[in-house]
Amino acid sequence: MSRNPYGELPKNLAQAVDLSSLGKPPTPPPSVGIAVTAKNLVEEILPASHSQVVIALCWSPRSAQSQEVLAILGDFYNVDSTGPSPWILATVNVDQEPTVAQAMQVQSVPIAIAIIQEQLVPLFESVPPREQVRQVIDKVISLAAERGVGAALEAAEKEVDSQPPMEPEEEAALDALEKNDLAAAISAYKSWLVRVPGNSLAEIGLAQVELMSRIEGSIPSEVFSLAEAQPENLDIQMKAADIDVMQGNYEAAFSRLIKCVKNSSGDDQKKVRDHLLGLFKLVDPSDPGLIKSRQALASALF
Repeated sequence: MSRNPYGELPKNLAQAVDLSSLGKPPTPPPSVGIAVTAKNLVEEILPASHSQVVIALCWSPRSAQSQEVLAILGDFYNVDSTGPSPWILATVNVDQEPTVAQAMQVQSVPIAIAIIQEQLVPLFESVPPREQVRQVIDKVISLAAERGVGAALEAAEKEVDSQPPMEPEEEAALDALEKNDLAAAISAYKSWLVRVPGNSLAEIGLAQVELMSRIEGSIPSEVFSLAEAQPENLDIQMKAADIDVMQGNYEAAFSRLIKCVKNSSGDDQKKVRDHLLGLFKLVDPSDPGLIKSRQALASALF
């Protein structure tokens, strides 16, 4: 199998978790889609990719992020497959099928890969926002249909058509993300906020892309080691918190920075507080853990 970058398709939207950092697996979630094995990959999945788009999620029951994105893809697949579906959801449990994972060059999970005419097209890592996952699926299906693989998803197209058009800055940001140009995406979201101050979608998008930019190229194990050795180094603590959030460990990130707020003052305290408030934007406002962390921050400040 060869990889085809398909320049028009979305690039990775976030970082995934390195396989070596995963711990003992919890109880696995219910299976969805087609579980890939070395046998059915060759006999069923690859041949099917000539007539339907295959979206393969490489995951591990040891990764909470894996289970989250598995649920998102499963929801969309269950809706789309109520009629003739142009795509197939395939799941690769990398713990059970290391040979398949090796063949697909998987180094971290979760990662979603489209298989189109036996070519592998990386789509996204980690857990992008639900609406971005939907957009990626629809775009892959549309591009594949133009190449004679499958057909456009009518239900999805109708849903997209019924939605208001995207703001020009949002389109610019998403285009930049497809090119992995984080600086351009940040600039687009900032422009949106200048034009429409307080827009929640723009604020969330900016927070997400700024987070990706801050940790780009970082090695999590090295950052965490430095953070443990240098508890008073606020810059290292903030970077460690960023990686915690990217790996889905929100409460660990918040606790880390709240401790820094307690132990600092003046401009240093303000810098950490503002950083923490930016991370808060990436969590559902109704999340009990976020509410608890906001209360803890208030106590630390006052």
